[in-house]
Amino acid sequence: MDKLQGIDSHIVIIGCGMSGIGAAQKLTKEGFKNIKIIEATGRSGGRIKTTTFGNVIVEIGANWIHGPSKANPVFQLACEHGLLDAQAMSEENQALDVGGHPSFQSFYSSSGNKLTPELTESVSQLFLTLLGKSKEFILTEKEPYPSVGEFLKKEIAKHVVEWKDDVEWKDDAETKKLKLALLTMMLKLECCVSGTHSMDLVGLGAFGGYKTLPGLDCTFPEGYEGLIDAMMKGLPEGIVSYNNPVKCVHWNGSFRGANSPEQTFPVMVECENGETVPANHVIVTVPLGYLKEHYETLINPPLPLSKVHSIQRMGFGTNNKIFLEFEEPFWEPDCEVINLIWEDETPLADVKPDVNQFWMKKIFGFTVLQPPERYGHVLCGWIAGHESEYMETLSDTEVKNSMTEVIRKFTGNPSITPKRILRSKWHSDPYTKGCYSYVAVGCSGSDIENIVQPLPLQEADTKPLQVLFAGEATHQSFYSTTHGALLSGWREADRLITHYTQCPLISQNLSSKL
Repeated sequence: MDKLQGIDSHIVIIGCGMSGIGAAQKLTKEGFKNIKIIEATGRSGGRIKTTTFGNVIVEIGANWIHGPSKANPVFQLACEHGLLDAQAMSEENQALDVGGHPSFQSFYSSSGNKLTPELTESVSQLFLTLLGKSKEFILTEKEPYPSVGEFLKKEIAKHVVEWKDDVEWKDDAETKKLKLALLTMMLKLECCVSGTHSMDLVGLGAFGGYKTLPGLDCTFPEGYEGLIDAMMKGLPEGIVSYNNPVKCVHWNGSFRGANSPEQTFPVMVECENGETVPANHVIVTVPLGYLKEHYETLINPPLPLSKVHSIQRMGFGTNNKIFLEFEEPFWEPDCEVINLIWEDETPLADVKPDVNQFWMKKIFGFTVLQPPERYGHVLCGWIAGHESEYMETLSDTEVKNSMTEVIRKFTGNPSITPKRILRSKWHSDPYTKGCYSYVAVGCSGSDIENIVQPLPLQEADTKPLQVLFAGEATHQSFYSTTHGALLSGWREADRLITHYTQCPLISQNLSSKL
């Protein structure tokens, strides 16, 4: 194998998000020097996006480090760069295991009442128990229902029948109605966690494939983008070409570069501005939402059908945020989450809501940005699915008016008015088309494996590892997370490193440069 194909190999990474940056870091540390990142937008970070809201910093994209512990590489990097506070880094925080689920705290009903813990705690426990059971089917060969939503609703229906005979659940009709409304809210929350319109779209058999890590989810005091900035400083200057959308990745060819006409390359990256970049290897890290929309034209020759079908089967949805700032808090000082219970809703009714008129009912609640010394009095509302996508089409004034109406209704206080709002619009973003992936009905872990497989699939008589795939949707256990994205970038970098270090000549060459 020629030396130029090893340490001097030309590697192009499409996308400067967490996975792309992670792959570039690992390759440069191993001595590869001809690396170029091509980024469609004017910034690094991808779905990590920090901005200002009034006088405070908020996250438009990724919010937490999920499972901040020694097994989480994002947490480890954040610690190395000194980006977290002492509490987040404490052994106590790392040891906590909450199962990756937000806490259930303050519950407000649409009649303007705050629900009592006596009412809410048993319902919360029931839902979490059923959710835990839904993750066990990954260990079996059969699933009783296609989706997580169907399983949960069937189990809830069984419990409703049992309530009549259970002393703990001997309540009046109004209380039972409230408990069903509570369970509906918890399904909405789960839609936000999974990034889906409905839990009826999430595959039951594969649901347990997602793994959580120990540690109490934490945030970056100065913003998530601080980690991106720190990682970018470790890369060679000028490695990224910004505002440069890729039109097509041509592979399995024999292309010549303008700067080295005597050399041929198996891959050529064609940009929308007409620029062409030859490469020995290309790592594609675009979001699954973008890949779903552009796979027919982004890769040429076309992707194998097995890969296409897996891309189509995998789920990719929208989960947006609506930030609201207030002069004074209407919530208790120790409150972390405000949950909204619409009393007329039940998970047992198969109703198609009027998205345009009642989009705001999809909001499960608000997280309170803590601590107030850092954030002031700011809430973050969470909304997923079609309602979330419709919300993006409205004006700021329309969204603010709807949020004001909802909060007044649930608190019973007619004078509460947010000072200002800010929201994310991830579905409208042309280079993401949503937020993150989930394993949909009819999908399994093997679909993730299919998407990951480098091109060409058969390496006989062709140059191997021409097109590789990374990004959060390509990680079997940590899809939808930043640590999944980072690990996937490292995985593909390691794939190339291993490919070259297996050759004695290149191995010796690499070692001499480290």
